[in-house]
Amino acid sequence: MKPVIALVGRANVGKSTLFNRITKSRDAIVADFAGLTRDRHYGDARLNGREFIVVDTGGFEPDKPTGVVAEMAKQTRQAVAEADAVIFVVDVRNGLAAQDHDIARFLRTQHKKVLLAANKAEGMVESPLLAEFHELGIGDPHPISAAHGQGIRSLLEAALEDFPFDEDAEEAEPDPDAPIRLAVAGRPNVGKSTLINAWLGEERLVAFDQPGTTRDAISVPLEREGRRFELIDTAGLRRKGKVFEAIEKFSVVKTLQAIADANVVVLMVDATIGVSEQDAHIAGYVLESGRAVVLALNKWDATDEYQRQQLQRSIESRLAFLKFAPLLQISARKRTGLSALWKAILQAHASATVKMPTPVLTRLLIDAVQHQAPRRDGRFRPKMRYAHQGGMNPPLVVVHGNSLEHITDAYKRFLEGRFREHFKLVGTPMRIEFRSAKNPFDDRSP
Repeated sequence: MKPVIALVGRANVGKSTLFNRITKSRDAIVADFAGLTRDRHYGDARLNGREFIVVDTGGFEPDKPTGVVAEMAKQTRQAVAEADAVIFVVDVRNGLAAQDHDIARFLRTQHKKVLLAANKAEGMVESPLLAEFHELGIGDPHPISAAHGQGIRSLLEAALEDFPFDEDAEEAEPDPDAPIRLAVAGRPNVGKSTLINAWLGEERLVAFDQPGTTRDAISVPLEREGRRFELIDTAGLRRKGKVFEAIEKFSVVKTLQAIADANVVVLMVDATIGVSEQDAHIAGYVLESGRAVVLALNKWDATDEYQRQQLQRSIESRLAFLKFAPLLQISARKRTGLSALWKAILQAHASATVKMPTPVLTRLLIDAVQHQAPRRDGRFRPKMRYAHQGGMNPPLVVVHGNSLEHITDAYKRFLEGRFREHFKLVGTPMRIEFRSAKNPFDDRSP
């Protein structure tokens, strides 16, 4: 399971700059849910082949009782509860502030691994200004510069050193007898718990989402028609009759981790409402993670013709990047459409784990080139020689040749379409990697 690192600190100390530096992108995963995510951003990051989740928070003022600042503090507390490690960001240039003491006092009560990042410390590694931050009782400050990228790697290595990492885990051959890990994702009240209970055939407590332990994935074994499944719950289900705040019921980190751990993701959309921004963000994360996905339009029985037209438009505009995913109309409450949903899940898993022989891939590649050769780029004409499979879940095709860095995105989509059509790939993203042979004359001096 991916470790989670939360960035915490007062306003304007450089948390967002550090977040963008760590994730190498400005495209944060944002959960667009009222009162929840205005200042909590989620992103994927990688260090030395190790993947982890980063959570960016707003300015933290632990002792503010009311107002917007209190809501921001609420978000930060939730981020800390979800995190495996916390990076407390301070500003060296402005020095130690009273608010830093308040934050440090709060973090010491959380029993989390906390690292102190002294930001804006470019050229100040040996500066005596760093010494005053020992007052916080968090440990030695790590001098960094988020804007210039200095000290970031050593900070992250220190944050991740206590969490086990198996470098060979991703390269292991999938076990055909292992259960299919199935995650049900979607925003709150879309019907995830109803669907899981319908699958299980009983009303029961499926997951216990105790505050402070929300990162734990709850898995429920299920066997259907001789196939074993492992339901990874992202709903945070609780017993009926208990009312909890939405912030506790919906843990974004839990959803992201469940998606990363799954083989197939069922993305549920409320057909009566349409595709929200939150649905689109979760779908984007599924695509980035390379997971097979099935779109389930729940509460289909409660829609009229106008709602169905609006739903179709929202799918075309916000989920255009999931054209490969099968679309199912279901009603979890009335248990209609569930048989077709299971069929789509199995088909998506089979597509994600399909074996593509090298001779077949190479023949398909040659046929595609003969049908439409890649466009010349100046004096370079990309020449593709052969292809082989480089991985599963998602399927990865590696193409070898010369000058392949000049292959256009349009031609890459053309090749993907040819491969998909032949292997009948449905419900899984597909990746194509180009590897150019090294020119033996490149290193020769003139």
